[in-house]
Amino acid sequence: MMPDSFNSTLWKLREAVYLRLYPFRSSIIGGLRILSFLVSLTAVLAMIYYHGFEVDAVSSEWVTLIVRASLGFFVFKYVLRLLIELHPLDHLRNNWLEGLLIGLIALNGLSRSLFGFPLITRFGEWLDLTSLDLFLLWFLQAYLLVMVVIELGKASSLLSNIGWGAPELLISSFVLLIAIGTALLMLPEMSASGRSASFQDALFTAISASCVTGLTVQPTGSFFSHEGHVVILLLMQLGGLNIITFASFFALFNRNKLGIRQQTILQQNFNIENLDQTENLFPRIFSFSLLIEGIGTLLLYFSWGDLPFEDRGDRLFASLFHSVSAFNNAGFSLYSDGLATAPLNALPGLHMIVAVLIVMGALGFPVMTDLFSLKRWRSGKTSLRQNLQLGTRVALYTTLVLIFLGAFFFLWSEWDGALQGKELLAKVQHAFFQSITTRTAGFNTLDIGALGLPTLMFFLLLMFIGASPGSTGGGIKTTTFSLLLLAVISSLRGRTKLELFRSTLPFALLHKAFLVFAFSLGTIFTATLLLCITDSSFGLAARSLGHHGLHVRRSRRNAHAGIHRRSKEG
Repeated sequence: MMPDSFNSTLWKLREAVYLRLYPFRSSIIGGLRILSFLVSLTAVLAMIYYHGFEVDAVSSEWVTLIVRASLGFFVFKYVLRLLIELHPLDHLRNNWLEGLLIGLIALNGLSRSLFGFPLITRFGEWLDLTSLDLFLLWFLQAYLLVMVVIELGKASSLLSNIGWGAPELLISSFVLLIAIGTALLMLPEMSASGRSASFQDALFTAISASCVTGLTVQPTGSFFSHEGHVVILLLMQLGGLNIITFASFFALFNRNKLGIRQQTILQQNFNIENLDQTENLFPRIFSFSLLIEGIGTLLLYFSWGDLPFEDRGDRLFASLFHSVSAFNNAGFSLYSDGLATAPLNALPGLHMIVAVLIVMGALGFPVMTDLFSLKRWRSGKTSLRQNLQLGTRVALYTTLVLIFLGAFFFLWSEWDGALQGKELLAKVQHAFFQSITTRTAGFNTLDIGALGLPTLMFFLLLMFIGASPGSTGGGIKTTTFSLLLLAVISSLRGRTKLELFRSTLPFALLHKAFLVFAFSLGTIFTATLLLCITDSSFGLAARSLGHHGLHVRRSRRNAHAGIHRRSKEG
């Protein structure tokens, strides 16, 4: 009887509060949105100041007070929303993630008040994860600020007013991301030395991480601090998801519904055949990405061999960093020589996990969604030829052919070169890994500078082709390459139409593929010509110093310039 009586009293109290506040419901919700934005912005700026600059004890206390006050506000806001909602249970179900985070905040604050210590910190110490509370704090602030931006709904109306399409939205989003990343990486505490990185180094790193190229002018692991590594990780994640975190994100602002215009943007950027497939695209892609990266982090955690770590938190962050870097095809590593660093270069299990993450990110989200469709598997249609879209089959077959072709060529060209002295199984493993990573990611298990010129030339072709549409990788895309190859074969055979898998392809696709090919080739030729002018001392066929070796190359060029100046003075 006691629980029923208590529940009845609680329900009556909630109903009384609801009736009292109902006339002011719209004003309360609007005020909470404005306060949420201001509180979140203040908390995030305080966190940036705390982690970006060297702060004294007084400033640290103020930052702690601001963060605790902001978290307390969000607990109050969540409870108040439950009181003014007509169907509180539906609100709990629709906002379960926010409720979970709010519960953690409340539990952490309650344990601090009652027992004198925060529960999350004690749990992290028990797992030897000394930075667990810091990770949770960053995640909470980022998540709650995103929720506020979604509730405001201003981006959707802004996009409608200015009339931006997919290209303008994508470019402006990357420009904004790069600008924010550059500003953050220039903060003093983002570098290991405690001094601000130069604008050139910060800008190049932000561009490379946002555009998931992996090229660096400074060694990522030793030049940047832990806070800098977190910023690079976030840039890789946001840059790898590209249009997902921008166009899709903005499209979900208006009551979590996609309009026709926003669906068209998604359809163009993800190469989706049917417009109605974009309705639930963003939640599926976002959850799929986090799931794969989480599994990759767990597998990598147990795959580091005898590599020393300071504690489990350091090991966990290294696993998370490389999992995000691999899935987003970014190629960033916390080690100066990448996976070629000893003893990482002799860990086939680690290489296989990274390779699988690269392939899953490079296949593209439409392909992965179509391939792992629960509806198709439940119907028993597990064959690749059954109920798979044409784009999915083209991407899968082209990817497999390029992986095996690249591996065989690497074995043939480097058998007595970079692979000399290795066992047969190790040779095959290195060959397949380099074939996979060359097209999309940029990791390396061997010294790229030791490869022969034929291998490097073939690598140029693989890098030019790149990944599949709607993926985290670059290049002209596997479908574009397949379509151009099909057009060449059809022309040689004298056929007047393009046919693939018993389907006739419209020539509009060929025109689009040719446009992508011509634009990419023209851009590469122009950039190569400019590099030949600005860095003519290296020569066009100069050996590469590795995927992470631009900082070595730059230091050598500076040294060469210094020797040249001294010789002239002498």
